[in-house]
Amino acid sequence: MNASDFDLHATIARLFVYPIKSCAGVELPEALLTETGLEFDRAWMVVDAEREFVTQRDLPRMALIRPQMKHSEMVLRAPGMLALHIAFDRVEQPVRARVWKDEVPAYDMGDIAAQWFSDFLSQPGRPQKLRLVRFDPEYRRLSNLEWTGGIEAPNQFADGYPLLVASEGSLAELNARLAAAGHGAVGIERFRPNIVLAGIEAHDEDRVDTLHIATGEGEAQLRPVKPCSRCPIPDIDPATAESSPEVGDTLRTYRADARVDGAITFGMNAIVLQGVEHMLKRGQSVGANLRFE
Repeated sequence: MNASDFDLHATIARLFVYPIKSCAGVELPEALLTETGLEFDRAWMVVDAEREFVTQRDLPRMALIRPQMKHSEMVLRAPGMLALHIAFDRVEQPVRARVWKDEVPAYDMGDIAAQWFSDFLSQPGRPQKLRLVRFDPEYRRLSNLEWTGGIEAPNQFADGYPLLVASEGSLAELNARLAAAGHGAVGIERFRPNIVLAGIEAHDEDRVDTLHIATGEGEAQLRPVKPCSRCPIPDIDPATAESSPEVGDTLRTYRADARVDGAITFGMNAIVLQGVEHMLKRGQSVGANLRFE
């Protein structure tokens, strides 16, 4: 990978996986790149009694459920709850689960996990009957072929694509605008990226063709394919699960994106072109060329 070949030069500043869809993320110094994104990303999901996915949009306290990845298990902690241990190599009965419009095969994680999530996420007058499910890795749930240019890009329980890429520059731009309006700064965690890039200008990630990453195993290639439309989740403080509107209100002043019919966007959904089984690490060099359309 020759630096002179690229218009832009960046480094990987931060890496995150979100083992359980819509629960807290885990920041890692390195993460294995797989066909479906970073290892363990959105491998589990919380569903209701109809096996329909639930998120912070309806249950903001999901932000307070914090996974920790250990050698052979995931340990979940939440305020007022005993730790819940989820073994990587154990599932219970097969089920069907729905994420957006897709009904996919999955595995139920058992009654103890179901009770734990139901207890923590229930509120006075709002009891919850919830289950934890794991994605069936034998199933290929493909990203939208129209946005991927016909490339088959499988993902697990992510909203629709294997990876989300954002940049420190984009966050700095938002925080400058928040400060100008009298609001406090926010962290990148609100936007739930997998890869955070340093060294590029605000929203340059919107304008690049392919990200070329120098890994120990060779070059990995990721292609940003679709701007990430934003729901109210960035308004939820991940430390408190309290919601206030200033993030969304500020983004609406400058981030309407014609590519997605004027929706508010921040970050880019990306697919894996090359580098499956490569290890992504903080500090790795990233080169990219600007895309002109």
